[in-house]
Amino acid sequence: MRLLFLAIAATLVLALLSLFVGVSDVSLGALFSTSPEDRPMQVLLISRLPRTLAIILSGSAMAVAGLVMQMIVRNRFVEPSTAGISESASLGFLLATLLVPGWPLMGKMLISAGFALAGTALFLRILRAVPLREVMLVPLVGIMLGGIIGAVTSFIAYRFELLPSLLAWNMGDFSGVLRGRYELLWVGLGCAVLAYIAADRFTVAGMGRDFTTNLGLNYQRVMVLGLIIVSLVSAAVLVTAGSIPFLGLIVPNLVSLMVGDNMRRTVPWVAITGAAFVLACDILGRVIRYPYEIPISVVVGVIGSAVFLYLLLRTRRHA
Repeated sequence: MRLLFLAIAATLVLALLSLFVGVSDVSLGALFSTSPEDRPMQVLLISRLPRTLAIILSGSAMAVAGLVMQMIVRNRFVEPSTAGISESASLGFLLATLLVPGWPLMGKMLISAGFALAGTALFLRILRAVPLREVMLVPLVGIMLGGIIGAVTSFIAYRFELLPSLLAWNMGDFSGVLRGRYELLWVGLGCAVLAYIAADRFTVAGMGRDFTTNLGLNYQRVMVLGLIIVSLVSAAVLVTAGSIPFLGLIVPNLVSLMVGDNMRRTVPWVAITGAAFVLACDILGRVIRYPYEIPISVVVGVIGSAVFLYLLLRTRRHA
């Protein structure tokens, strides 16, 4: 418990640092020497604070969604970006933009979540039909499925001249997050809380259908609940900040190495570690080429791919 409080304190330090990193002068001296209507306070309230909250909510929710996905699929190398879920959510958001452009963002997010849920169901259906002799075949199937769905999405975007918009959705970036444009991420926080409440059920479901049924749980309902959580989180993050790769893969695996596989115990750690990791990557992206900014998806992708290779080689070495 003491280590958990230390992790929360470190995350809060990163959040405070995120508030004061940027091109505009938002130092403590500038805030105390100006009125609430002046530029430093406006930048803090309209841009920096919503951005920091969006980073925390996105990081924690996506990390928890990755953990839920790994439990229900029973594979440590699965997360929304390696199972075709992010691509399905992007396809749904594109079709919503084309067919119902006047709908509010919440309605488009629900359509995106519906497509993400359908993509997840298709992924699980393919897994039941494919003989899986290697642990890496599961994410390989997901990456291939995501490539097919992504190709269809790119073709539709090309035909309707929406490729720049599609690129913006797939390129995770928090620079455009302002007050009034991040509130959907509270849906992701609610899903993370729901995952914590149902953590014991997901832990049991991760042991297989027969074991779950013998303990008196409805395996199908637990699976549907997990898929809904993953779909809503993926859609909320996509329509707010874009796609963030590898986040739901590396954070649960690193936490599992330190804490174990009991989901009731690991969910708080995964949420805090995910938020801290995305905060650190966002700060790094803002300062490495200051005053320019590197998108969060690039920084997380580079670090995440390196960690993914480490986990892959570690698994093969132990095998």
